[in-house]
Amino acid sequence: MIWNDLKDYACEGDLVQLIGRSHQYFIVRLKSGSEFQSHRGVIKHDDLIGLQWGSQVLSHKGNPFYLMQPSLADVLKDIPRTSQILYPKDIGFILISMDIGPGKRVVEAGTGSGAFTTALAYAVGSEGMVYSYDVRPDIQKVAISNVAQLGMTDRVVFKQRDISDGFDEQGVDALFLDLPNPHDYLGPSRDALKAGGFLGGILPTANQMTLLLTALYRYDFAFVEVCEIMLRYYKTEPTRFRPTDRMVAHTGFLYFARPIIKNETVEGQSGKDTVEKDQEQDRS
Repeated sequence: MIWNDLKDYACEGDLVQLIGRSHQYFIVRLKSGSEFQSHRGVIKHDDLIGLQWGSQVLSHKGNPFYLMQPSLADVLKDIPRTSQILYPKDIGFILISMDIGPGKRVVEAGTGSGAFTTALAYAVGSEGMVYSYDVRPDIQKVAISNVAQLGMTDRVVFKQRDISDGFDEQGVDALFLDLPNPHDYLGPSRDALKAGGFLGGILPTANQMTLLLTALYRYDFAFVEVCEIMLRYYKTEPTRFRPTDRMVAHTGFLYFARPIIKNETVEGQSGKDTVEKDQEQDRS
């Protein structure tokens, strides 16, 4: 059972969110006989089991907490990690831009700690499948545990190997590269994608991005887009509504592209010439 397939009240084994003052929260799995401990006091799990979502509870020190169901964003920000994870602000845009939804088959290169793997598994649903590649078994071990904790192991196939020799899958709907040198793997990526599929990825620096852009056109990818997403929160006090002092700014350049097939001739012009003109217009 996935973590949010819950009843109207908290049950043993549920993953729950305890939200205290200043919106600080803790995510715990309920187990009879256990206790939640923080600097704001102790709460017995037995006192939470059977409560409706949204109920207020008090620690032994009298500090209030609210019992809530954690969102996917909350879960991803809280998972154990051994490497940098993708932020929810980027993940949501990626899923929509690459048309990743129920029943889709998706390849991910660069498992990392599994935050994006988890989001992919949630998005493709029980009928879809995620294939996640990484050469680092120690790091991927953390991702495997994170996905298992959220009940989505049956939606993900983990593979520990270098992708230089290509991917096992063909005809996948989308492929995401979370690698520092994606320009080296565009050939294998194109071979794995279905005709007209979605390629995407993230890079932290401009020089990496310019290398990739040149390679994308060389491997006949088109409709290339690059963007970054800034997120700014606001103080929710009616009498002093204003931006918060800090914001989540640059986390990486997101890029998207589609593989194309060049026709030999298009109205007297070679398909190659036509596509190159289109791509030159894109670059300008």
